[in-house]
Amino acid sequence: MLRAGYHPGLFLRNNLIAVYCRCGDMRGARLLFDGMPRRDAVSWNTLIAGYSSIPGGTSARLALATFRDARGSGIQADRFTYAAVLAACGGTGDVRSGRAAHGLAVASGLARDAFLTNSVIDMYAKCGMIDEVRLVFDRAEERDEASWNLLLSAYVRMGWPEVAVHVLVWMHRSGVKLDSFALGGILKACSELEGSEDLRRMLHGCVVKVGLDLDMFVGSAMVDMYAKNGGLEEAVKVFDCIPNQNVVVYGAMIAGFARLGNDPCPQVRIEAVRLFSNLLWMRIKPSRFTFKSVLEVCNLTDAVHCGRQIHAHVIFNGFQDDEFIANALINLYSKARSVNDSLRCFHMTHKQDVVTWTSMITAFAHDENFEKALDFFIEFLSIGKEPDQFTLSSVMNASAALSLPSTCKQLHCYTVKSGLDQFTVCGNSQIAMYRNIGDVKASEKTFEQITCLDTYSWSAMVLSYAVHGHENEALVLLQKMKDCGATIDNTAFLAVLIACSQQGLVDEGFRHYERMISDFGCSPSTKHKACIIDLLGRVGKMAEAEDFIMGSGPENDPILWRALLRACRIHGDIERGIKTGEKLMELEPFTATPYVVLYNLYMDAGKVSLAMRTRGLMRERGVSKETGTSWAEFAGSIYHFDDGDSSCPLNNAVHARLEELLVRVKQSTERGTTDIWELGFRSRKVGESSLGRHGETLAVALGLSTLPSAAPVTVMKNQRISWESHETLKLLSGQGNRGIIVRDPTHFHRFDQGSCSCRDYW
Repeated sequence: MLRAGYHPGLFLRNNLIAVYCRCGDMRGARLLFDGMPRRDAVSWNTLIAGYSSIPGGTSARLALATFRDARGSGIQADRFTYAAVLAACGGTGDVRSGRAAHGLAVASGLARDAFLTNSVIDMYAKCGMIDEVRLVFDRAEERDEASWNLLLSAYVRMGWPEVAVHVLVWMHRSGVKLDSFALGGILKACSELEGSEDLRRMLHGCVVKVGLDLDMFVGSAMVDMYAKNGGLEEAVKVFDCIPNQNVVVYGAMIAGFARLGNDPCPQVRIEAVRLFSNLLWMRIKPSRFTFKSVLEVCNLTDAVHCGRQIHAHVIFNGFQDDEFIANALINLYSKARSVNDSLRCFHMTHKQDVVTWTSMITAFAHDENFEKALDFFIEFLSIGKEPDQFTLSSVMNASAALSLPSTCKQLHCYTVKSGLDQFTVCGNSQIAMYRNIGDVKASEKTFEQITCLDTYSWSAMVLSYAVHGHENEALVLLQKMKDCGATIDNTAFLAVLIACSQQGLVDEGFRHYERMISDFGCSPSTKHKACIIDLLGRVGKMAEAEDFIMGSGPENDPILWRALLRACRIHGDIERGIKTGEKLMELEPFTATPYVVLYNLYMDAGKVSLAMRTRGLMRERGVSKETGTSWAEFAGSIYHFDDGDSSCPLNNAVHARLEELLVRVKQSTERGTTDIWELGFRSRKVGESSLGRHGETLAVALGLSTLPSAAPVTVMKNQRISWESHETLKLLSGQGNRGIIVRDPTHFHRFDQGSCSCRDYW
C-alpha cells in the first residue's frame, strides 16, 4: 500500500495494527499507530490488547502506559479497553494497578456488564486474591456461564478442589449449563485429591449425563484423574471410549503408566511404550509432555535400550534442547551408568535450569564420580545460579561419599545461609553426610533440628548410631520410631541388623529380620541378608551362615558369598573358605578379591601348588588387584597415599613423623609394644617396614602432625585396612587422646584411647 501510494482510512489502519499485534510485531504496530493522523477508541484498544497478549513485565508496563496516554488524549475508554488493561495486570500479578483499573471501570459505570465482571474476576484470580474474586462474583449484577467457570477455575488455581466441587453443585442447582471448560477444570482439580473415589465416580457420572464423555478435553482430564489416583483400569476404559484420540489424550494415558512405571507386572511396563508406538503409527506428532512421560517409564523400568530409541525420535522431532526432556534423558543414562551420554544431553540443552543442573550433579554422584559432582556444583554457583534443596542434597551426598570434613561443613554453612536447612530433604542428607565423616554428634544435632521428620530421617539417624558402634542408641531410637508412629522401612531394619551384628546379638537380629518380613511386609534386600551372614560369622556359626545363603533365595549372589568368605578367613575355617572362594571365582571371574583370599587360604593350608595355580589363573584372566588408596582433607587440601608407593613428595616427612610417633608409643607403653614392633618395625626406618607401606597409617600421621590437638583425624580408604594398620592406629589413638576415624568399604573404625569401635572383628 505504501509503495502504491495508497492512503488507507481509519478502519483499514486499525486492521493493520491488529495484524501486527497478532503476529507479535509490536514495534511495527507502534510505528503504524504513531503515524496515524487520526485515532479512535478501537486504535487504542487494539494496541493495548496487543501489549497485554505478550507475556512479560515490560509489555504489561507498555500496556498501562498506553492506557494512560489514551485517557490523557481524551479518548473515552470502553469495556474492551478495561478488559485489555485488566488482562495485562493479571498476567504480571500487578494487583495494585488492577485495583486502580477496577475502580475506574466502576466509576465509569461499565463494571455492571458481565463481560467486564469476568475480566475483573480473572484478574484477581491470577493475582491470587481469592477473597476479592468471591466478592466481585457475589456483587455482580450480571453473570453468565463464563462468570461461573472463572469462579470455579479460581478455586482450582488456588488448590482448593473441595470448594470447587461445591461451586460446581451450586452451578447445577442454579440452572447453569455445565460445559467442557467447567467439567475439565473440576476433573483436573480432583485428580490431586487422594481418597476421593466416590467423588471421582460422581463426576464421571455427571460427565456422561451431560453428554461430554466423548469430548476430547473432558476425556483427557478424566484419564488423568483416574491415572493419578491409581485407577489405571478405569483410565484405560475411558481412553478406549474416546474417538479419534489426539496427542493430549495419549499423553495423559502414557503419563498414567509413568506413575506406575515401577510396577512389578511387566505388561504394565510395556503398555506405555506400546501406546507411544501406536501414536507414532497413527502419524500423530508427540508433544514434549508425551516424550517426557514415556522416557520416565523407561527410566523407572531400566529400559535403557528402548529409551535410546525414543531419544532418536526426540532428536528427529527437534525437542533435544527441551529442558524437561533433557532432565528425563539425563536421569535415564545416569541409571545406566552412562554419564557421558548424560553430559551430552546436558550440553545440548540451551535452557539449563536448576533441575537440569541437579540431574547432572546427581548423575555424576550415581556414577561415583564424586569430585566431578562437586566441581559441577562450583561451576553452577559461579554462573550466578541459585541451588534448591534437591541440588544441595545431591551435593551433600557426593561430599559425604568422599568423607571431606571441611567441605561438608562448608556445605552445611551454605545451606543455613541460603535458608534451605528448613527442608527435610536437606536435613536427611546432612545426617548422612556427618555420618560418613564420623561426626555422630553433628548427625544427632541435625536430627533434633529437623521440624518435620519423615521415615528417612529416623532411618538415617538409626543407621548413624549403628555404623559407629552406638548399638544401644540405635535400638532405643528404633523403639521411639515405632512409638511415634513412623513407618519403619528397609533402611531402618538394615541399621538395626548392623547394630545387632556388631554386638553379636544373633537372636535379636533374627527376630528383627523375621518381623521385617512378617509384620511390616518389607522384602529383604541383599544387604539385609549380608548382615545376617555377617552376624552369624561374628559368632563363628559358619555352617548356619552357609545354610542361610542356600535357603534365603538366589544362591549365586556374590555379595552373600563374599560375606561368608570374610567370616571364614577371620575364624580360620580354611576348608569352607576354600569352597566359598572357588564359588566366588565362578561368580566373579574378573574380581581380584576371591583370588587373593583363596591364594592366602591355600598357603595357610599348605597347598602351595593350588595357591600358585590360583595366582596363575588370575594372571591369565588379566585380573589385577586394585591399588589401596587412602585420602584425607587437611587445611583445605586433599592428600592421597597409595599403598606401597613412596613417590609422594610428602612421604619422607610423613614417614619420619610416623616413626617418631611409634617410638613415642613404644617408650610410653609396655603392653602390646613388642608385638607391634615385631610386625614390621625390625628395620630402622618406617619407610622400609610393612607398616610404612600402608597409606592409611601415613595419612593419619600427617593428620596428627597438621591438625589441632582437639580435632579428630578422618581418613578414607578404598579397601579394608589390614590388621597391622588396625593395631598401629589403636596405639596412636592412645597418645594424647586423639580421635582417629578410618572409613573403609566395610566399617567405620573409630579409634579412641587405644580401642576401636569395630570390636576388633578380624
